[in-house]
Amino acid sequence: MTTPVNRRRFAQLAATPVLASLAGVGTGAATASATNTASATNTAGAAADTRAEALAAIRRAAVFMDEHVSCRGGYVWACRPDLSASWGELQANRTMCWIQPPGTPSVGHSLLDAYHATGDEACYRAAERTGLALAEAQLPVGGWNYVHDFAGEASLRRWYDTIGANGWRLEEFQHYYGNATFDDAGTSSSAQLLLRLYLERRHPRIKAALDRAIRFILRAQLTGGIADGGWPQRFPAVPGAVRQMPWPDADARPPWLPADVGHGMADGDYTGHVTFNDDVLGENIKFLLMCVSTLDRRDLVRPVRRAMECLRRLHQPGPQAGWGLQHLSRAAGGRPAGAPAAARSYEPRALATHTTQTNIRQLFHYFRLTGDHTYLRRVPEAIAWLESCPLTAEQVADNPLLAGRTHPTFVELGTNRARFVHRFGSNIRNGAYYFDHDHRATLSHYSAGRAIDIAGLRASYAELRSLSRAEVADLRARSPLSPGGPIPLPRYFSPKDLDLTDLFREAVPTLPTVTEDQARALVADLGAKDHWLTPSTAVTNPHRGPAPSTPYLGRAYQSTHVGDEYDTSPYDPRTPPAEPPYQPHQGEAVISSATYSGNTAKLIAHVAAGRS
Repeated sequence: MTTPVNRRRFAQLAATPVLASLAGVGTGAATASATNTASATNTAGAAADTRAEALAAIRRAAVFMDEHVSCRGGYVWACRPDLSASWGELQANRTMCWIQPPGTPSVGHSLLDAYHATGDEACYRAAERTGLALAEAQLPVGGWNYVHDFAGEASLRRWYDTIGANGWRLEEFQHYYGNATFDDAGTSSSAQLLLRLYLERRHPRIKAALDRAIRFILRAQLTGGIADGGWPQRFPAVPGAVRQMPWPDADARPPWLPADVGHGMADGDYTGHVTFNDDVLGENIKFLLMCVSTLDRRDLVRPVRRAMECLRRLHQPGPQAGWGLQHLSRAAGGRPAGAPAAARSYEPRALATHTTQTNIRQLFHYFRLTGDHTYLRRVPEAIAWLESCPLTAEQVADNPLLAGRTHPTFVELGTNRARFVHRFGSNIRNGAYYFDHDHRATLSHYSAGRAIDIAGLRASYAELRSLSRAEVADLRARSPLSPGGPIPLPRYFSPKDLDLTDLFREAVPTLPTVTEDQARALVADLGAKDHWLTPSTAVTNPHRGPAPSTPYLGRAYQSTHVGDEYDTSPYDPRTPPAEPPYQPHQGEAVISSATYSGNTAKLIAHVAAGRS
């Protein structure tokens, strides 16, 4: 459909001398004009055909995922085409759905995007069924665990006691707590999908689940002191949660292990600390702002502002003016509330460069939301700290896993030296993680280095500082924090990660550019089978029973995604450990939720561009 703007533009072009004089030109020119017109018509027709094929492909893929791949509307990360095996972050039962993206909520967003692109009720029904699956998976407290098993609690506990307990590097799955998590945006992405679905049709079951999610996020928000406004990694707290990972006896540790290494969870159960890891605070703020904008929930403005203030308060003093993955929510072990805290056993007590970069960008957003220069005041200190602790050329040259990285992931408190994480052993029972200052033989599953865009941070800071009072006032007026009536959500969620600025009044979220050839290739790849196949890059060992505690003193598993045959952690079959019985091989073809969402997003972007 031609928009009013396009109609005006067409009228302007038709009135130009070039178009007006075409009727009086010579025969040759008229013939050339006719040829050009025919060519343009053919091109436009081909583009229209491609858009029509893309729309049909979007619908067919959505229906296939709903009718053939889902379990009661829920999704894992990948499965065999015959559904004989499934995987989330670990191997999954067919009766499971994964809440962590790119699982159930991610697919649900793509299905709802498919409905917005096509207008087809089959796509909406698929999205709604996924929303209802999330409502069923929602815990009584109102949030979500990483995973849900439709077969019931006993089945889920068996999974935790077998597959989960033997995933060496996946410590969050080694113990079943029964509470909800904010990690990996599982709860926030689920809540966002429920909000979008409720706004579509006002479904009462969706409304009830949405209300529970909002209450959960508010209940979980920490109150009082320096941690006020932050969120823990999990809620509610579980008495008896694991406070320390096992550290093998001296005779089980390899002789090459340095004597002075640090190890374990130095600050105990990390799930109650203020969490910045995976942008927990930023994701919760985003969801609450969506509710402010669309539901006129002005009561949620104060929790948002408290969260913003928490991030600002936990900014550490110079010269190490950064943030950690987690911070103590209360004083412990002689350390004050707000101090950087250790988390999992491969996340030492330290400042984190990538978290600091994320939080600086959050401060930029908070300034745009409020116009308050306080949020920018200490940004130069944070950038200066990042400039003080880059990786050295020697460190990058010595360790292939640091290629393309500018900074260490972790920086030691006080000394400003890089901390690197390693492991020894071969499985959860005979191995452990440790950290020191040696930059070699680091983990492959948790990067020892990060790419920090200092120039980009400086440019954004300079741009915001240069805004005039009128420009700042305009930002504040368009902010979802400012009264002014409802603000519709962006039409599509899957083509890009939404920033807080995408929620502003009159914001126009950008979509990726997808050419006609790329769209045709995606349609052709979908084919008559109605699904895309992807070579798997994550396979797992089957559960073989409890891992043996027999000491392993070699180095074969120091920098691998998986340990011995008893380790249920996923790994790339093309690069397995250099230890029998592993042999490199290509991964089998699987139906991937991430591939479905990514390809659907590209087709939607192509169709949307054709309509503009």
